[in-house]
Amino acid sequence: SRQLLDQVAEFEKSEFTSSNKKPSSDLAKPKLAPLNEGGSELLNKTVACLQEENEKLKARLKTIETQATAALDEKSKLEKSLKELQVIQGDQKTNENQDITELENKVATLKCQLEKTLNDATENQKFMEEDLVTTKHDLLKVQDQLSTAQKELEKKFQQTAAYRNMKEILTKKNEQIKDLRKKLSK
Repeated sequence: SRQLLDQVAEFEKSEFTSSNKKPSSDLAKPKLAPLNEGGSELLNKTVACLQEENEKLKARLKTIETQATAALDEKSKLEKSLKELQVIQGDQKTNENQDITELENKVATLKCQLEKTLNDATENQKFMEEDLVTTKHDLLKVQDQLSTAQKELEKKFQQTAAYRNMKEILTKKNEQIKDLRKKLSK
């Protein structure tokens, strides 16, 4: 499952780097006013929300890992202290054994709690990542449909009589300007 998470992370990095490069080329192209941005805007908001929640889960996971590491460090320190006390106080073995048992029980309980929390966080993160990927695919579909609609609208506009007439007028005017320039240069 770690490999899958790494693959998803690489996919997201490639998506974000490619999406960061696209807007600069999009700014140079003239675009028609969008017909309906409701779906695209909703998808963008959903993606942002999912990314924010994913970051929160990652931060929570790091906090839990830090707590687990601290608990394990504390356990090893306590075990070391306990062993030193056993050497010094050989006649109190029964009390020390009880303390060790209590510590082991506490550590086992902490481990169970940590594993449960990690499993819950991992499942939630997987769900969020799958939802994020689905939302990205939906966003790409909507963007593709919007692009297709814009191209069709532009094509229809170019086929109108008004567009052809304006194009003919511009062509004639350009030729007249060329002729006038030639006459002026002579």
